Amino acid sequence: MPFPVSEVYWGVDLGGTKIEAVVIDGALKPICRRRIATEAEGGYSHILERISTLLDRVSRESGFPIPERIGIGTPGRYDAVSGRMKNSNTVALNGRDLKRDLEHLLHRELLIENDANCFALAESMLGCGAEVMRDPSKMAFGIILGTGVGGGIVCHGRVRHGAHGIAGEWGHNELLPDGEACYCGRRGCVETVISGPALERYYKALTGSFKPLSQIASDYGSDSAAAETIERLLLYFGKALARVINILDPDLCIIGGGVGQVEQLYSPEARSAIERHLFNSELRIPILKPLLGDSAGVFGAALLARTTLH
Repeated sequence: MPFPVSEVYWGVDLGGTKIEAVVIDGALKPICRRRIATEAEGGYSHILERISTLLDRVSRESGFPIPERIGIGTPGRYDAVSGRMKNSNTVALNGRDLKRDLEHLLHRELLIENDANCFALAESMLGCGAEVMRDPSKMAFGIILGTGVGGGIVCHGRVRHGAHGIAGEWGHNELLPDGEACYCGRRGCVETVISGPALERYYKALTGSFKPLSQIASDYGSDSAAAETIERLLLYFGKALARVINILDPDLCIIGGGVGQVEQLYSPEARSAIERHLFNSELRIPILKPLLGDSAGVFGAALLARTTLH
């Protein structure tokens, strides 16, 4: 065994369609990675058993025992006060005490974070932000901009939670007064304006026909309605993100999620859209694309276990 067990960290990324586990070493390199189907249609107890099955498999294949502490990234958010999951698109998890139930099943300590926090942690420490974040005083804001809008803050190599456990949740700030109703009970939230589905709805309202966002972005130069939709994205992205920067003033921002694939978000026009609302003469930080792809969640989960020991 090339390194002590104390320098091996385990993470699990619990998704709606797949569950992935990874074992990383003290140098943050993967030793073993495996995925299995979530089979969420089998219900809550079945999902827990699938996680246990995957961990047993990874233990056999890696040659390492399941450790006393495991990081897990989840869709939705675990409320430590109520002991319940909420806002998960894997609906079987909602209202359940996932942390307690998994700890009871596995006889291990679970460190649980939502997928946005895991994304922010992995990309800032291992991915596109790693060079900047070598300085432990630096702060990263990791954005999830996809079907929903969320985010996470990483400072001193750790996820920042805040007093209410909602640090980084910029997606439910009001962006359009009296705008579209949001599932959170408010109106005009950032998520109702610049999420992927919101942009697709806007395009359909202009044209009467549906196009996926990837196609809308591709047609930016040839379809006037596509151009208007992307320009709306840049306008409101700039306004929403500038508000975060004005308060948080991070050293970098990383954009994940499907909307983050829109190339125009990294253009001079997008930076100008941020600067129009920035309490500064210019934007001096990078807006970065992620490097880890769909690996970010599981590596972020493993980093949760590491950061509790360092």
